[in-house]
This record gives sequence, C-alpha cells and structure tokens, in this order.
Amino acid sequence: MYIKIIKPAICAFFIVQTFTAFSQKADYKNEFGFRSDNDSYLAQGQDRYYTNGLFITFRHATDQSKLHGSIHKKIWEIEAGQRIYNAQSGSIPDIAFVDRPFAGYLFGGFNMAWLYDSENSLKANLQVGTIGRSSLAQDAQEFLHKSVGFYELEGWQYQVNDEVGLNTSLEYMRFLKRSGNSKADFSAIAYVNVGTTYSGGGAGLIIRTGRLNPLYNSAINNSRVVNRSQGRLETGPEFFFFIKPMVNFVAYDATVQGGLLSNDKGPVTYDVKTTVISSEIGAMYAKRRWTADFSMTFKSKEIKSTAKSHQYGSISLYYKFN
Repeated sequence: MYIKIIKPAICAFFIVQTFTAFSQKADYKNEFGFRSDNDSYLAQGQDRYYTNGLFITFRHATDQSKLHGSIHKKIWEIEAGQRIYNAQSGSIPDIAFVDRPFAGYLFGGFNMAWLYDSENSLKANLQVGTIGRSSLAQDAQEFLHKSVGFYELEGWQYQVNDEVGLNTSLEYMRFLKRSGNSKADFSAIAYVNVGTTYSGGGAGLIIRTGRLNPLYNSAINNSRVVNRSQGRLETGPEFFFFIKPMVNFVAYDATVQGGLLSNDKGPVTYDVKTTVISSEIGAMYAKRRWTADFSMTFKSKEIKSTAKSHQYGSISLYYKFN
C-alpha cells in the first residue's frame, strides 16, 4: 500500500522539479552583451563620418512582485561606450579635405526603463563622457586598423578639442496597434536629448513583423529580462524584421561643432543640419538566453559642409543569466 502511494508521489515530485527547473531556466533577470556599429558592415568600401561604435551593457530586471499599478517591469542598466568619427576618409593629407571633424566620444551611463501593461514604455538616461583626445578615439581606431590590416591613419591632428560632457535623455514609446494574427504591430516613439555633447529630439515609428512578444518582453525594447513575474506571460522566442523611420531635430552636436562650453573648439568645426531623416532596418532573433540582431541605418546629410549622407551597420549580441 505504501509503495502504491509513494511511487506516484515520487513521480509527481520529479515532474514538479523538472517543470520548476525549466521555468527557472526560461526566464533570466540579468543580461550582458555588446553592440558594434561600423560602416564597413555594409560592404560599400566606406570609412567615413560615424565610422565605428562599441557599447558594452549590463542590464537587470528588478523584482516584479514588488511593482504596483500598471507597471509590468522595471529594468536598469549600466553602459560604457565609444563613438568614433572621421572625415570622408581616415587618411586626410590636408586640412582642406576635412569635411567632417575627427572626433570621439567616450562615456559611461545609467539607464532606467519603466515598461507598462499597456506595452507603452518610458526610458531615462544619464551619461558622463568626454570628446577630444581624452576620448581615446585615435588610439582605438589605430589599434583597429593595425589589427585587421587597414590603411594607415592620417588626420587626427585636426580633431576637436577636449571637453567633459554631461548628457541626459528621455524616450517614450507608445504601442499603437497589432494585427489580428499577432504577426505585425506598430508603435510610435519620441525622444529628447539635453546635454553639452548632444542636444535635440526626434519622433518616428517602429514597425515589426514576424514572431513577436509583447513590447514589455521584447528584444526591440531590450526588455527580455524577467524577475519574479508572478505568473504573468513572459518571454517566448522571437524572430522578426523591423523598420524604424525617424525625423530628428539637432540642436547641438559637439563632435561636429566642438565643445559647447569651450572657447577653443578645435582646428576644424562645422554647423549641423537642424533636421536629419533616418531609417533603421533590421532583424532580431531571441531565444532563451541569447539575443542577436543586425540592422542598417541610413541618414540624410547631417553637416553644413561638403559631407554627404551616410549609412552604417550594427551588430549586437546579448546573453542572459541569473
């Protein structure tokens, strides 16, 4: 009799343990990874303007069981990154050919995101960084070119001068509509930047199509981390294509105009175009611990000089864990 009772009990115990282990493995509260931007990813033989960017990020979902009201999830992240800009080429024989200032931006930042049951979201960011020689952009680009056998650089003597910057930003994303079969959706996005390095704002749309999660659990929002979701529907696999057309209004860009608070901004600076049209097109894949994506960004002319419009590619890879 006892054996008849114990056997089902043991089986039930292992089933519960297996299910619990699977659930624990399916959702992770931490994520670490990187994003790399480079115009060479588009294989057009270019090396100009925004030529390279590298960003390393750690993000963490807070305890969702302690959240109240319509807030589905809160995620904070810390990030370190560097952007590198050069003229029409990284090898400029004379200052007359500098159609976009050589510049770098090295920074560390903190970001907080609030994601709501309505699938709307609000993100706030604070960064401290520097432009000029202290950004180490010249060193990073020289190391990169030597490592992969690219041409020798010339022209960094014309870069903008040093200035420490403090920059803040707010971004709001509003869910608009999802198709009846849940294979496509539309959202509006708007942002504002206020700082000594970058200031401006913009608005646009995000259109996704494919296998989608809600925006509070999606790679498009960097929101796939989960922490005690209290039985709510959480992260499933995703694979989708997206397009993000934007209208951007530029008030100040220290990598083009030199330091906002500096009297001596550098040997070559330009004014910026106040309106820039951009479009990002890409694909995202996410399953369990891994998230990866590739995208292409196309921008209209940004600078009041002979500089042309520009485009670059982006690759990112993130790993989730507990």
